[in-house]
Amino acid sequence: MSAYHSLFLHEEILLLALRDEEGTIAGGMYQYAIGGALLAELLLQKRIATDEKKKKLVNLLSQTPLGDPLLDECLEKVNSAKRRASLETWVSRFAGIKNLKHRIAERLCQRGILRMDEDKILFLFTRKIYPEVNPGPEKEIINRLQDAVSGKTHDIDPRTVVLISLAYHADLLRNVIDKKELKERKEYIKQIIQGDLTGTAAKEAIEAVQAAIMIAVIMPAITAAAVTSS
Repeated sequence: MSAYHSLFLHEEILLLALRDEEGTIAGGMYQYAIGGALLAELLLQKRIATDEKKKKLVNLLSQTPLGDPLLDECLEKVNSAKRRASLETWVSRFAGIKNLKHRIAERLCQRGILRMDEDKILFLFTRKIYPEVNPGPEKEIINRLQDAVSGKTHDIDPRTVVLISLAYHADLLRNVIDKKELKERKEYIKQIIQGDLTGTAAKEAIEAVQAAIMIAVIMPAITAAAVTSS
């Protein structure tokens, strides 16, 4: 990983999802974006790839660890799976890992970017929160996103394209880009996501997270409709 991208994609997504001062989630379907980010890292780092004949199924390319406990756990899940699964399935599985948010936040605390604290909900329940103590890394992320979305950066690198896609489909871009600009640049953002700026691995990651988020949005509605009609 280059010095320019000092954080993994799933760490960048969590920073975008967290409120800086409160240390709580600002909204959006961040857990599926994190699942997609974990999958994207494995694809971009050439640990996995899709089957050439059955495009939706994932093949293991390398068991070499990446040095991040969460990514290495995801890699082991793929390695130890009894049967191959689709990209969309792996996004959902990774998104469902226990204590996902806290595990990523704790790593960011170790790097001195966040700090762990606690607060009470309704004076009854205690929860962990992660206020930001070093705004530098997130500021760099936001600048990258704003430059890309505004058109200031025309040669957008694949990792930033994937990050834009993840943040857009998880409704996280609104946390860092002005609502009016986001509306004005909507078509351009779609062009970034759907364009030929990325390699195969990045495109596969984007398609997988889009499908997984769509499933997450649709399934509760289908379930509610089934209950209502029964």
